[in-house]
Amino acid sequence: MKTVGDAGFEGVDGADEGVGGNEGTEGSAAVVHRRSRTHLGVVLGVVWIVVPLALFLLDQSILLSGNPAQVIALAASGLIGVVLLVRDRADDRRRVRRRPRWRRVFGQVVGVVATVAVLGALVWLRPFAATPAAVSALGGGADVRVTDAATQISIAPKGTTPTRGLVFQPGARVDPRAYVPMLSQVSRQGVLVVIVKAPFDIGLLATTAPQSFVDEHPEVREWAVGGHSLGGVAAARFALDHPGLVRGLVLWASYPDQSLAGRTDLEVASVSGTRDAFTTPADVAASRALLPRTTAYTRVDGAVHSYFGDYGEQPGDGSPTVGRAQAQQKVVEATVELMLSL
Repeated sequence: MKTVGDAGFEGVDGADEGVGGNEGTEGSAAVVHRRSRTHLGVVLGVVWIVVPLALFLLDQSILLSGNPAQVIALAASGLIGVVLLVRDRADDRRRVRRRPRWRRVFGQVVGVVATVAVLGALVWLRPFAATPAAVSALGGGADVRVTDAATQISIAPKGTTPTRGLVFQPGARVDPRAYVPMLSQVSRQGVLVVIVKAPFDIGLLATTAPQSFVDEHPEVREWAVGGHSLGGVAAARFALDHPGLVRGLVLWASYPDQSLAGRTDLEVASVSGTRDAFTTPADVAASRALLPRTTAYTRVDGAVHSYFGDYGEQPGDGSPTVGRAQAQQKVVEATVELMLSL
């Protein structure tokens, strides 16, 4: 079977086509290059479309109920795939001037690396879904009212105007709805609770979010911030930067990354599980130097990292030796005690 390349070399061998053969060789090389480049472009374009679409379909209910940033990122990724396919189709219809080999290889490497990095990050960012019971808790109850919005979930006690407020940052990649059941119990004690919906469910991308919620509720006189795991780090940073505003800090299986030891005006509650494989007892002990001496420490025997929310098991976590409901009740009690002390 003859290929395009074979035809070009036949031209070189012919006695009457010496010069024409060279032109044929260059033309055939350009065609082969276009086909090679187009093949890679098509593959990348399809990947940029299929992966975001699959992620959206798999986590549709979580994504549509969370911060819109992740949905926008998936849509933008799909659009990149469409652009790659359209561009390749357009290039395939016109003669492309041959570029130096190193430039072609460099462009292909960059395209592959960018695809793996961006789409790999989107896959890693898949959230841990709230349990059906936690989602049902969005309906509120006889004593609390739950309001679900684009960037926050508000939980307010009915029949009273709360003067204490808690802005809570979820753990990394955890569906914010997973904290509604536990924090509803806190709200029943007369506390306004606002759960932050951070972009991509990463609290460090919304460290300044509490300020807007504080501004929305002038009736609240005493504010605390808190969070689970990485969300606690985000909350601690806000507490550090707002000494005149934040009176309390609640850390669920978490600790600060900067020192708050000198804050005599800050009440802190640190609640941790003894079987937690992510925020280990050793981690909590090592962080004591970063917190005020008056910090109240609560160790929940047998509790693991995923017990601080209702999102099922978390890969890599420890093995619990206590029931979820029993452990969560202790977490709630320690949190309520901190809030009532403000």
